[in-house]
Amino acid sequence: MASICVVGAGRMGSALARAFLRAGYVTHVWNRTPAKGEALAALGARFVPSLHQAIAASDIVVVNVIDYAAADAHLRSASVTRALGRKLLVQLTSGSPSQARQTGEWAKGHGVGYLDGAIMATPNFIGEPSATILYSGSQHAFDENRDVFLALGGNAVHVGDDFGHASALDIALLSQLWGTLFGTLQAIAVSQAEGIELDAYARYLQPFKPTIDGAVADLVTRARDGRYRGDDQTLAAIAAHYSAFQPLLEVSRERGLNRAVPDAFDSIFKAAIAAGHLQDDFAALTRFMR
Repeated sequence: MASICVVGAGRMGSALARAFLRAGYVTHVWNRTPAKGEALAALGARFVPSLHQAIAASDIVVVNVIDYAAADAHLRSASVTRALGRKLLVQLTSGSPSQARQTGEWAKGHGVGYLDGAIMATPNFIGEPSATILYSGSQHAFDENRDVFLALGGNAVHVGDDFGHASALDIALLSQLWGTLFGTLQAIAVSQAEGIELDAYARYLQPFKPTIDGAVADLVTRARDGRYRGDDQTLAAIAAHYSAFQPLLEVSRERGLNRAVPDAFDSIFKAAIAAGHLQDDFAALTRFMR
């Protein structure tokens, strides 16, 4: 069984280490602040004060720190880089696709195996069957260590050889989350301004969800196929959407609501309409997000 080094003992790094320990892996832990590793040591983790020694004693190195700059500062010293040679480095720090690709190329240049990952879960889900973690890089490295990754979450998915694809999907999926959360903030603001109880709003939202889910699925399919023109299958043209959108602008003005979100939507609508897309499908707006 492979031995693991977890670099970083914050909330997520600690959750990763605990999952490895539960699965029976010898788990070394290193953190810039040693005190953070005490609770893990009590669970059986081997807390090593020297990073290069922790890595040298391990087969797989899993990194979860604040950002790529911090990871680089830890990993790219001469002694640590030497210790990483011929091992597998798994970067689970959040970053951009370009940062993932740069780190992947650096790793290859130093004879280090590399997978970049994106954790699509909060720490309390780590190790659970439903936890999703995306990995990109070598398919062989992923397949060879699948059991290791399954210890962190039952839905361990390889998303491609391009080092940046896990990060890109992370950004895309979080964009969906934030869009939903900011939309919900807007809905709360309107409901409260108009004296509607939030429990009532939540109750009326439930039967509307199939319409929302259907619209999202249709948008993704049309964007994939490049079907932007309005046609017989169009659910609602931009003209219909923009007409229904006007009351949101009006209530925001009347009630003095924060207009950052609706004004952002309005600018995209107006750009598409000015370009002649009034009667086209909502999917035509994808062109104005680039």
